Amino acid sequence: MASEKKNQKNQVVKQTDPEAREKALTAALAQIEKQFGKGSVMTLGQTQTLDIEAVSTGSIGLDLALGIGGLPMGRIVEIFGPESSGKTTLTLSLIAQAQKTDKTCAFIDAEHALDPVYARKLGVNTDKLLISQPDNGEQALEICDALVRSGAVDVIIVDSVAALTPKAEIEGDMGDSHMGLQARLMSQALRKLTANIKNTNCLVVFINQIRMKIGVMFGNPETTTGGNALKFYSSVRLDIRRAGVVKEGDEILGNQTKVKVVKNKVAPPFREVMFDIMYGQGISRMSELLILAEAQGLIKKSGAWFSYEGEKIGQGKNNAIKWLKENPEIADKIEQDIRELLTNSPEKALIAESSSDDGDDLVNNSEEFNEEF
Repeated sequence: MASEKKNQKNQVVKQTDPEAREKALTAALAQIEKQFGKGSVMTLGQTQTLDIEAVSTGSIGLDLALGIGGLPMGRIVEIFGPESSGKTTLTLSLIAQAQKTDKTCAFIDAEHALDPVYARKLGVNTDKLLISQPDNGEQALEICDALVRSGAVDVIIVDSVAALTPKAEIEGDMGDSHMGLQARLMSQALRKLTANIKNTNCLVVFINQIRMKIGVMFGNPETTTGGNALKFYSSVRLDIRRAGVVKEGDEILGNQTKVKVVKNKVAPPFREVMFDIMYGQGISRMSELLILAEAQGLIKKSGAWFSYEGEKIGQGKNNAIKWLKENPEIADKIEQDIRELLTNSPEKALIAESSSDDGDDLVNNSEEFNEEF
């Protein structure tokens, strides 16, 4: 008899009366908050801000392609591509932009290859940049976790996932098999990191390398290291490639770089952007500015001459860029106008086309949805 009463007491019944449902929900929420703390459960409107804070990448076109003006805070981002494609340069440019807004940045250099001289040339304040060169993958991810938990670091770069070598592999002999060890390490670390990254509003960027899958007859044989966990946990994934070279006569001055947003949880994905990375200088902001301003009609081009507000600023692209460099206040105003114009009208950002001599699109929508990354 006592057993029957106990079963009746613990029996779960669906509430149909609206007033009873409201009371039951209030009681359940009160019980959850008592057990797990205030804020454990709340409505989506209470937890999410309408505007996602973003950090500029240093590339105007890429900021627009990302849809929110840069990389999102409180999220995980993966940047991958072939060797010498500009992955580290892009992250150093990101750090330089973050430091301009008084954000604290950290660089976990698992590859032990960061050049402080090059970083300074890109605008990074190395005196304020935290750097760690860990001995193994576990140590690197523990340091990353500790920095995130502190709540005092805003941007963390991990360079790179491929260099996060598990301790067992380092201590083992050459030729030993360690199947799936790195993938398990990344999967465990990301499970621990994700919630803390959101709570502390910290941006964590993982740089990754490309490998080739063996025996792939159809489709893209390329894959990234460290298993599949990072692909799922990342809110934004950027595929960066070298598309060509920047020349002046026979002298090569830099690389033309193409970035594709292959995953984006905060804005429409599959946008592409082209920009120049100049050797020893980083992303060419003025080159991008000129191309975008011309596309939006802020700078007019007649023959080889460029003009701004009726005044000729230079004959040829190089002279126009030189004029923008000599007039930084006007360049800043043009950039602000472009950002306002394209951010307020996302549909314009989708069709903004370069009117440069080579005819490349600066920001466009890619239709190659079938590519595997």
